[in-house]
Amino acid sequence: MMILVGILITLSGFVISVLSLALNSNAARLGVVLLGLAVSLFGIIGVLNRAYLKNAIWKKG
Repeated sequence: MMILVGILITLSGFVISVLSLALNSNAARLGVVLLGLAVSLFGIIGVLNRAYLKNAIWKKG
């Protein structure tokens, strides 16, 4: 379940970054892209990584 949540968070960060293309100001576009990047990294490192580390192969034994 957490893997699905992590994937959805990561994809939403990507969508946020793509939506910045509709903005006219370069500063606003940069801010929205950085926000999307932060959301994507949180999804990858914060959620997906923890979900995979719970069932890591080196912890079985």
